[in-house]
Amino acid sequence: MAENPSFPGQIIIAGSQDTENVLTIQRRLNAVGCGPIAEDGAFGPETLEAIELFQARSIDQFGTPLKVDGRVGPMTWGTLFGLDIQPTVVMTPSPLLSQTLVQAGQEVGVLEVPLGSNRGPRVDQYLRSVGLDPAQGSFSWCAAFVYFCFAQASSSRNVNNPVVRTAGVLDHWNVAGARGIHRLSTEECQNKPSLVTPGMIFIITTGGGHGHTGLVEEVRGLALTTIEGNTNAGGSREGIGVFRRTSRRVSDINRGFIDYG
Repeated sequence: MAENPSFPGQIIIAGSQDTENVLTIQRRLNAVGCGPIAEDGAFGPETLEAIELFQARSIDQFGTPLKVDGRVGPMTWGTLFGLDIQPTVVMTPSPLLSQTLVQAGQEVGVLEVPLGSNRGPRVDQYLRSVGLDPAQGSFSWCAAFVYFCFAQASSSRNVNNPVVRTAGVLDHWNVAGARGIHRLSTEECQNKPSLVTPGMIFIITTGGGHGHTGLVEEVRGLALTTIEGNTNAGGSREGIGVFRRTSRRVSDINRGFIDYG
């Protein structure tokens, strides 16, 4: 067995039939004091408990506590075997995405007026950018914020805005797919964190046809720095302003990412 085996490219979960990698994990768990457990290549309750114990007492290479879920993804694997997963990524793959993030950063601190109203001088501009009249109802505006940032950046660079013009989070995801715009699932990004890059748009579904969206500003392994509209410091779908958040992880993005780069 290699001293520092590379991540196998898929998340190892309870019941996994990948006996070779399960055995590798079991041996390492015993070596780091999370056993004793049987080294038999069978991912059962004993191995699950040992993984959760390791996750509960460990932080990743970026100083972020591991998620205690009993799943051995790239961050848990890298921490378990002392591997670097990937460096912090702050550069975007295109000038348009870079300019969009600059625009989004300038919007941080914008608040609704009054709070909780889905209105305000700047919020109304976000809504109008996707064709909504803010005087005609109360509209969630996280998707409108993303579109507005891209629209401003596109205008400053004298290029067409490539983003789907919609205030609907899941509508954005669906239309982007229908148009062949590059989308990435959460699962493939968990397996290969380097797929997620700054400038991507994250899509979360919250049930009942609702969702939340925002921009990825920075990537640290599986940890994300995001800029989001219609949120708050805790990350609610129905918030009060534009915030920069540092607590989201790739695994929190339960629908996926849209890449206009």
